[in-house]
Amino acid sequence: MTYEGQTPTAPQADDAQAIQIKALYIEDDPINRLVVRDMLGVVGIGYEEGVDGPDGLAKLEQEEFDIVLVDLRMPGMDGLEVTRQIRARRDAKADIPIVVITADTGSGIQQDCQEAGAQDMLLKPVAMQPLLDTICLQVLSSNPDMDMI
Repeated sequence: MTYEGQTPTAPQADDAQAIQIKALYIEDDPINRLVVRDMLGVVGIGYEEGVDGPDGLAKLEQEEFDIVLVDLRMPGMDGLEVTRQIRARRDAKADIPIVVITADTGSGIQQDCQEAGAQDMLLKPVAMQPLLDTICLQVLSSNPDMDMI
């Protein structure tokens, strides 16, 4: 579900290997991290994980990523605060695509994510094709000149 009513036109899972993408997934639940890591690994998307908000922000400081996937509900610093802190940066990383992943279907959640600066939101449990579609759509939208291998 994209905020601008866009229909994902991203490559299918078989085509995702043609794109060099590196994702950062900030998630406090180790099972959820494992599931997403396995899905991204199937298509060769590079992956790093942050075990909470501060750890994810530290990884973003140290490495280059094409997209940030962040859990909405984490103890201490939630995904909205992580998103706000990334958007408050004064460098190119402030513009990185951010996708919030949540099981929360409460009213106003999508608007809260958008207001914090996230480009999109996925609902848990995340299925592989919607995850890949969203990653490809957001990464290619933010970097239309991205090199294809």
